[in-house]
Amino acid sequence: MEFNSNSGFMYAIVGGVVLFVLLQSVVFLIKAWKRGKELGMDAQALKKTAGSSAVFTIAPAFAILLGVIALSNALGFPLPWLRLSVIGSLTYETTAAAAAATGVGSTLAQKVTDPKIFAAIAWVMALGIVPGLVLVPLLGKKIENGVSRIKSKDSRWGQIFLSGLFLGMISAFLGLVFAHVTEGPTGWIPVFVMLASAVLMMILGLLRKAIKAKWIEDYALPISLLGGMALSVPITTLIQGIAG
Repeated sequence: MEFNSNSGFMYAIVGGVVLFVLLQSVVFLIKAWKRGKELGMDAQALKKTAGSSAVFTIAPAFAILLGVIALSNALGFPLPWLRLSVIGSLTYETTAAAAAATGVGSTLAQKVTDPKIFAAIAWVMALGIVPGLVLVPLLGKKIENGVSRIKSKDSRWGQIFLSGLFLGMISAFLGLVFAHVTEGPTGWIPVFVMLASAVLMMILGLLRKAIKAKWIEDYALPISLLGGMALSVPITTLIQGIAG
């Protein structure tokens, strides 16, 4: 039988998993609503909280949808749909898939038709995120307590420690952005796309401050992500034209 990453079997498996996660979300929503009522929270406040949470959830989903579409060119639709709708993130899944494809001598620029290569990419995408699931419940509380102790002794050093953790995380992604700058003008494309997204975020921050529109905070991140993706097309065309 010829391998097909868009087979009905794949859709059935992924659809079942996604449905289970959706049911889980509904159960937790009902439980949270009941608990809020037990605590005496106003129904209007609960509706407002649920509404703002829904808006904040839907807006970033557009960026995730673009990620699914981008990965579906090489991996079909079901696998990216599963990874990005359940536990994965856009930055992790695309990086893991590209690294796995490169490791087995393939590329995401073309459709993966070899089942062994597809399986290798799928395993890397799935197993690579498992440590987070294991380490957070094991070490999360201890780290949180440690940070709290540092902040209680010296709030300034506590803030420095948290900033250091954040910058360490950002540095891991910056390594990917600057990885190919020595290869010529095309290696700078990710850098310019990152700067474009940063400029968009700065503009939204200034706009939020100028017109005092708090709702912009909920849309700033997805707008910056989508804007960066959209601007990557003319940026790539321009730089390739200069380099060519």
